[in-house]
Amino acid sequence: MSSIIQQSTAEGIPVRETVKTKWEEKLDLPQITWRASLAGLVIGSIVLISNFQFGLQTGWVSMMSLPSALLGFAIFKLTPIAKDFTDVENVFIQSVAVAVGTGPLAYGLIGIVPAIENFLTAEESGLGRKLVFSLPDLLIWSLGLALFGVFFAIPLRKQVIVEEKLPFPSGSATATLISVLHGTEILDEEKDTQSIAEVGEEGIATADDIERNVQASTDITNSIQTPEEFKELSDTKNYKSNISNLLYTFTVSAAYTLLAYFFPVLKSLPIFGRFLSDSYKWNFQPSPAYIGQGIIMGLPTVTYMLFGAILGWAVLAPLSKYNGWAPGDIDDWMHGGQGWILWISLSVMISDSLVSFLVVVYQSVVAGVRKLNELNQETDDGSTEPLLRESDSSSNEDSRNTFFKAVNSVKKAAERTATIKDVPGKYLVNFKVTLIGLVASSVLCLVAIRLVFGKLIPYYAIAVAIVLALFFSILGVRALGETDLNPVSGIGKLSQLIFAVVIPNNHPSKILINLVAGGIAEAGAQQAGDLMQDLKTGHLIGASPRAQFIAQLIGTMWSVVLSSVMYKVYNSVYRIPSEMFRIPTAVIWIDCSRLVTGEGLPPKAFEFSILFGVIFGFISLLKNIVPKTSKYYKHLVYLPNGVAVGIGIYNTPNFTLARFLGGALSYWWINIYNKGSSSSPGTNSKINMIIFSSGLVLGEGLLSGFTMFLTSLGVKHF
Repeated sequence: MSSIIQQSTAEGIPVRETVKTKWEEKLDLPQITWRASLAGLVIGSIVLISNFQFGLQTGWVSMMSLPSALLGFAIFKLTPIAKDFTDVENVFIQSVAVAVGTGPLAYGLIGIVPAIENFLTAEESGLGRKLVFSLPDLLIWSLGLALFGVFFAIPLRKQVIVEEKLPFPSGSATATLISVLHGTEILDEEKDTQSIAEVGEEGIATADDIERNVQASTDITNSIQTPEEFKELSDTKNYKSNISNLLYTFTVSAAYTLLAYFFPVLKSLPIFGRFLSDSYKWNFQPSPAYIGQGIIMGLPTVTYMLFGAILGWAVLAPLSKYNGWAPGDIDDWMHGGQGWILWISLSVMISDSLVSFLVVVYQSVVAGVRKLNELNQETDDGSTEPLLRESDSSSNEDSRNTFFKAVNSVKKAAERTATIKDVPGKYLVNFKVTLIGLVASSVLCLVAIRLVFGKLIPYYAIAVAIVLALFFSILGVRALGETDLNPVSGIGKLSQLIFAVVIPNNHPSKILINLVAGGIAEAGAQQAGDLMQDLKTGHLIGASPRAQFIAQLIGTMWSVVLSSVMYKVYNSVYRIPSEMFRIPTAVIWIDCSRLVTGEGLPPKAFEFSILFGVIFGFISLLKNIVPKTSKYYKHLVYLPNGVAVGIGIYNTPNFTLARFLGGALSYWWINIYNKGSSSSPGTNSKINMIIFSSGLVLGEGLLSGFTMFLTSLGVKHF
């Protein structure tokens, strides 16, 4: 069992060892280290600044787990201590970084808080005055939302990662990248149960098993299929090329950001003519970060967004202005075309999210009932008969046999579950800590909300919001695991719909309560999903789940402080909202609250919202119920996704055009440029593409901090 697989590896790439060495024995390697914690906090801070910049501009944020893992490896690769830097320590770094970087979204600092400060009227607050958060208020608010989502995820790990083996594409792709960088194998989930059954209690697969089953469980890269392809990715030349690409694109993006500060015309090039640019906002912003985001999103998504931009800004907004329904300037949120089409955008996104949500609930319930039925029907002789059938009074012997068959069936099911590869209990977060954490974090949330808002938010509303957050976290984690999309936006909107019923319509703070409740639900789903992606990465690499949990806590606590400070800094340096920071997510939150609580809509907005809501609800139903085996399934890609269309409608066209360019570039990169490659197009190209795009996003995001400094000094534009 101590044998190793001797594979030809490039210089500097260690040989790969058995499953036991790679997996079980890794658990005892140092993971929670000062150097890993510091590196994770630094990288996460860079991601956080980037997410703040783009979150306030466009509502878009990213986990950045892949570039975080790559940057963590690069930091140690360039230092003398790289020789004892392990893949599991790299997992710890990216777990800390992700927890830090996603703070702006998790704590509502790009949506809910700006909505309350900038758009909530004095009457809607329930106090007769506007609400403005102080720094202590932001710290308390963020801390209240920061932890319960982390504890929600812990009980779900075994079910969705270990037993069901949901793919979690981003988490799996990050594991693939880390394994490539360190020259190690990732866990073969297709083979782990069978291997354990073959070799006994030790749970160790043979070298032959590993060699036959090298694979990469990722839907994003979809690349590594054989040891030879894995070796190609591990090659030192490819590693250096990836680092060079990251640095090059980072530099180009940073240079554009600095240049655009001094020459603002670069942010709105009138490629369609001055009239369309000034009157209808059809211009182009050649932002490298926007292009990089489009590369990550892919061509189908950005095409749907482009369809939404054309529908909203070339058809509906001009129509509303022409007919006098929205007589203001086209980009006026209150009286112009942008404010009018926002309601249609909301209708499209809510309809799509609700239909998808209901289908997921139905499918989850059906799957659970099916599994329960299978358990009840299986007998110890392999036949199937109901175990919970009605007893026959004429045959006590049959009843006794049925009882013993049920006991044996349950015992066998437990034995099968026990053979699934998982880490020993001492490396897991125990039940007592989980339970105490759930209770304590929920109480902390309740207390924090009351400290910030006082009696405006009743206790029962907070309690209901936390319970909903727990339920939504389960659904969000499952959706993320299967599709790589955490529907936090839809979850927030759904919670707003529910609270429109929970809170009396005559309550003076109904709008405020609606916003806060949505923020609590979104925070729980967001954090639970982020941690589950990290846990998937760690599971495939062989990291300790308890260490990753600690990484999440470290990153979260730092993110609470840094996110609150950065929000105040942005508001002190820039005028928000403004042409540069339009905070579209905040507008959507406040208008959705008004919509569900019965506030009035602009002329004809209701009729158009109903029409498009029905259309996209039907499209969402088709996309969710047509099975993949159907001959019509491949044609569903031509039906637009409601959420993507809604985003295209409510953002100005320059937001979408650059992303569409990125999506087209990604399609060309994978399907045309690499089509004639001697290696599989998926082998290197997709990972290289992700690294390329990450440099574009990080460069502009990080330099935004420097341009903010220039703004605070009053450095003038040309």
